[in-house]
Amino acid sequence: MSTQVKVAKVRVGQGLYGNSDTVDFDEAWGILQSSLQEIHSKNASQLLFEELYRHAYKIVLKKKGDLLYEKVKNFEERWLADNVQPRITSSLAIDLLIPKSEGGSTLATTNEKRAEGEKLLRSLREAWEDHILCMSMITDVLMYMERVYCKDFRKPSIFTTSMGQFRDFVLRVPLHPDEEHSHTIAQILNAVILDQIRMDREGDIVDRALLKACIYMLEGLYETEEEDESSKLYLTSFEPEFLSASRDFYHKEGASLLLDADAGTFCRHARKRADEEQDRCRSTLSPLTSPKIKAVVEAELIRKHLRDVIALENSGVRYMLDNDRLTELEMMYDLSARVDPEKQELKNAVQNRVVELGTEVNKAAINASLIGSSKEPVIEGERAEGEKVDGEGKGPEKPINQQTVAAIKWVDDVLQLKGRYDNVLAAAFQGDQMLQTAITRSFSDFINQFERSSEYLSLFFDENMKKGIKGKTENEVDALLDQGITLLLYIQDKDMFERYYKKHLARRLLMKRSISMDAERQMISKMKMTVGNTFTQRIENMFRDIGTSADLSSGYKQYVASLGDPDPKRAEIEVHVLTSTMWPLETMMTPLKEGEQRLTCIFPSQIERIKQGFEKYYLGRHNGRQLKWQASMGSAELKATFPESKGSKKTRDLNVSTYAMVILLLFNDIPTSESLTCEEIQARTNIPLNDLMRNLQGLSVVPKTRVLRKEPMSKDVKPTDKFSFNESFYSPFNKIKVNVPASGNRVEGAEERSATEKKNDDERQGVIDAALVRIMKQRKESTHVQLIQEVIQQLSTRFSPDVSMVKKRIESLIDREYLDRLEREPPAYR
Repeated sequence: MSTQVKVAKVRVGQGLYGNSDTVDFDEAWGILQSSLQEIHSKNASQLLFEELYRHAYKIVLKKKGDLLYEKVKNFEERWLADNVQPRITSSLAIDLLIPKSEGGSTLATTNEKRAEGEKLLRSLREAWEDHILCMSMITDVLMYMERVYCKDFRKPSIFTTSMGQFRDFVLRVPLHPDEEHSHTIAQILNAVILDQIRMDREGDIVDRALLKACIYMLEGLYETEEEDESSKLYLTSFEPEFLSASRDFYHKEGASLLLDADAGTFCRHARKRADEEQDRCRSTLSPLTSPKIKAVVEAELIRKHLRDVIALENSGVRYMLDNDRLTELEMMYDLSARVDPEKQELKNAVQNRVVELGTEVNKAAINASLIGSSKEPVIEGERAEGEKVDGEGKGPEKPINQQTVAAIKWVDDVLQLKGRYDNVLAAAFQGDQMLQTAITRSFSDFINQFERSSEYLSLFFDENMKKGIKGKTENEVDALLDQGITLLLYIQDKDMFERYYKKHLARRLLMKRSISMDAERQMISKMKMTVGNTFTQRIENMFRDIGTSADLSSGYKQYVASLGDPDPKRAEIEVHVLTSTMWPLETMMTPLKEGEQRLTCIFPSQIERIKQGFEKYYLGRHNGRQLKWQASMGSAELKATFPESKGSKKTRDLNVSTYAMVILLLFNDIPTSESLTCEEIQARTNIPLNDLMRNLQGLSVVPKTRVLRKEPMSKDVKPTDKFSFNESFYSPFNKIKVNVPASGNRVEGAEERSATEKKNDDERQGVIDAALVRIMKQRKESTHVQLIQEVIQQLSTRFSPDVSMVKKRIESLIDREYLDRLEREPPAYR
C-alpha cells in the first residue's frame, strides 16, 4: 500500500535563503535527486521540504531551470522503466490474460482468468496511485520551477510530463522488446478489462471498484502534452476496443436469442442489456461512453433483429396482440422507439393484424347475411296490453330478420375490435400518435372495403334508437353514440351513410318508434360537431318538419272543434307535413319496376272527407303549396267489433298501417259472408301489389292477428286468394298491433342496393358540378390536374369522388357552356 505523507506548504519568501546567492548545481541536484529517490521509496517523512524547495529555487534563479527540468524528467523516466514497470510485469501470466494470436483463447478457467486479471489491475492501481502521490509531492518541491521556468519557456508542468512518462514507460513499453509482436501492459490491461466486462455480462461477479480505478487512470492520461479532452487514453485506446468487442458480443447474442428465445424473452433481455450498459457506464466506465454503447446495443442487438422478432410465429407481435400481452407489447414498443423514431416495422405488424381481423369481421358479416337472406323473413309479432317488454320476461325484442342481426353484429364486432386496440394503444404504446394514426388508417381501410358499412352502421343506430338505449343511463347512451360516431369518421362515403340514416330516421320519426327524442337530437349534435354542419342540415330540417307538423295537427283539431262538427264518430287525424326535398320519400316507398307508375291510394269516403278538410285548412294558410299524400308511411288505430265468444269483449283496438286500415274498412261495406280477392281489393284501393300482399299477410297469415280469413290458407298471398272478415277472431288483449312482414328497417337486397347506389351517384354528379363551378368562379382559370385535385380535396369529407366521374362532369359543364376549354399545354379550363 502507498504511504500517506503530509507535505508542508512552502511559501516563497525573500529571507528564506539568507544572503548567499551562490549555487553549486551538481551539489544541489545531488540533494534533490536523493530526495526524489526517497519520495518514490516512501521514505519522505525525514525530508525537510523547505530546504529542498530552497535548492530548486536557487537553481532556477541562476538560470539553470532547463538543466533541472531535464534532470527531473530523466530521473522519472528511469524510475518508471527500472522500478515500476518491472514490478508490474514480474508476476504476470500473460497467456491467461490475453487471447492467442490465432484468435482462440486459452483453456484457463474463468476463475483463473479473473484472479490473474484482478492481480494486474491491483498492481496498476497501486502503481498509478503511488505515482500520482509522489508527483504531487515533487511538484510542491519544484513549485518555483513550475511558476517561472515552465511558464516562461512554455514547457509542460513536471506533473504533466510525468503523466506522459507513465503512459510511455509503463503502459506502452513492449514486454519483450526483442519480439516482433510483443504485447504492452496497455494492451493486456484493455484485454483484462474487456474480459472482466464479458464476465460481468455473463453473470459472474467482478470487482467493479477495481475496474473503475483503472478506468480512472486511463481517463487521467492523454496522448499529448496539451491534454485535450478528445486525446484521453480512455477514448483513444480503450473505448474503441470496448465498442468493437461489445459489437461482436451483442451480434452473436442477438442471433443466439433469435434461435432459442421467444419474442417476449428477447424484448425483456434486450431492454435489460440496454439498462445494464447504461448502469455500467455510470458505475464502472465513463459517462462519455454511454451514448456510444447505447448505439451499439441498439444496432447489433435490437435493430438487426427487430423485424425477425416482430414476425416470430407464436410469440411475435401478432401473438401478443391476439393474446393481450400488453407488457410484452410495451417492451416491443420501447425497443422499436429506440432504433426507429417512425416505428415502421411495429406499425406494419399492427396495421396488418388490424386489417386481417377486420377482414374476418367483414367476411363473417357477409356469410351471415347470405344465410339470413336464404331464410323466410321474420314477422314481428304483435305486442298487446299486458305483454312483456324489454327487460322483462323473455327479454328484448328481436331485430326484424337475420340480415339485420348480421348488420348489428358487424358493428358490434368492429367496436369490440376498436376497443381492444384502443386499450393496446393506451396501455402498451403510450398513446403514440404515429401508431394511433396507423391503427386509424387500418380501421378505415377494412371498413371501407366492406360495401355495406354505411348501411350497417345506420342500422346499428336505428336498432339502438328503437330498443338498445332503453334502460341505459345518460352516460351510457352518450358512450354508445360516441362509439358509433367514431366508426362514422372511418367511413369515406359519408353521403351514402347520410342516405341510409335519413331513411331509417324517417321511419322512426313517422312511426314513432324512437325511444328518446333527446337521444335523437344528441346524435345529430354529435354528428354536427364531428363531420360538419352541411352533413346534418337536411336531418335537422326533418326534425323541424316533425315539430311544425305537431303544431299543425293541434291547430287543425282546434279548427275542427270551432266548426262544431256534430258527428261523434268522426275520425281524428294527425298529419306529418314533410318537405319533399328534405325527406327520403322515394327510398321509403316500394320501388317501382321500370316503366311502372305509382298509383294514388283510394281512401274510404269517411277518410277522404277528413283528408279534404285538412287540405282546405292547410292550403288556406299556405298559398302556393301542394300536398301529396303518402299512405305507405302512415298508421291508424281502429276499433273493431267481433261477435262475443269465450267471454271476450266485443271490441278490440287495432294498431295497423294506413294501407291495412284502407283494406279493413272495405269489409264494412260488404256482408260478413262475402269475400274479396286480392285483385278486387287492389282495384278498389289502388294499393301497390307488393304492399297489398304484405299487409294482407299481416292481417290473415300471422296467427295472433288473423283479423281476416284467407282462402286457401298459405304463407304466400296470390292475386286470386279470397279474403273475408274473421268473425271467430279472438285475442285476450284489448290492444293489438298488426305488423307488416318486412315493414321495418332491414338490409337491402341486391336490386335495392343497386338502385340506392344509382341514386347516390346521380346526386354526386350534382355535388361535383357545384364544386367545379365554385372552384372555377374563384380561380377564373385552372389546369386540368389542379382542378381535379381541388375537387377531390373539397369533397373528401363527404365522399371519395371517382376521377373518371369528375372528368365526365367537366365535359358535361363544357357541353352546357359553364366552362371553356383552353387550347394549350398543359390542358386548362376557364
